[in-house]
Amino acid sequence: MINILFCGNEGVFDGVLTCMLSILKRTETKEPFKFHVFTMDLTDLKPNYTPVTEDHRKFLEDIAKEYNGENTVVLFDVTELYKEHFSGCPNESAYCSPYTLIRLLADLVPGLPDKMLYLDTDIMFNRDVMLLYNIDVEDYEYAAGRDHYGKYLINPNYINAGVLLFNMKMMRETGIFAKARDWLRKKKLVFADQSALIRSTTKKKMLPQRFNDQKFLHKHTVVRHFSKRLFWLPYPHTDNIKQYHVTKVHKVFRYFVFDDILFEYIYLKKTFDKQQSGKL
Repeated sequence: MINILFCGNEGVFDGVLTCMLSILKRTETKEPFKFHVFTMDLTDLKPNYTPVTEDHRKFLEDIAKEYNGENTVVLFDVTELYKEHFSGCPNESAYCSPYTLIRLLADLVPGLPDKMLYLDTDIMFNRDVMLLYNIDVEDYEYAAGRDHYGKYLINPNYINAGVLLFNMKMMRETGIFAKARDWLRKKKLVFADQSALIRSTTKKKMLPQRFNDQKFLHKHTVVRHFSKRLFWLPYPHTDNIKQYHVTKVHKVFRYFVFDDILFEYIYLKKTFDKQQSGKL
């Protein structure tokens, strides 16, 4: 069983759908996938902090099962865990959203496997996910690639936490999640969950940039991470182009290698929206 973890609210549906499709379409393994999704209801903080729903889960699972009948999508509501450990903490207004914090609750969710690949939802696989998943992390808490900007501005081994290959067994033993939660409760950190994880790490495995490429797409790129990046032309500015912004992916990045995935995404998203409108 290949275990993948996503986290977020209802707004990550497009990202999860496109990322999941890229995994299923670019991977040759016959081994089934189990996609875990952590979500929560925080509408008391913001009206749009609504959880991923059972309708989302079922739709995603039906798609996954078209590739392998044993594939599953499992939804975990971590609202109560979040409120217990993070409600009112200095990092609740994190640079993205409180949903970036909930992967750090993984040791408190029962039944999770000893090895797990955490992925941000703005990610596409250009090559087989097993190139990443099969990396040996037995003697490490996790494996991660360098942050494209952080490796120049902060530290040569500063990691980007958007792609993390978890050794859950060791992470439970070292208490890294509990340490990170403690950091988040007591101090406002620049990059919230990422900063807390780095400060709490005992031993990590550094991955080549091709496993979390935040700026370029090469033939050898395994993971293309569509995170916010700096553009120099026509003037210096940042933009946050995601993989499901199909027109910009074509016009700005000139990427067409993902078209088989993105065209299927467009069709499936319209199908889901029609299903939902029929329930109104």
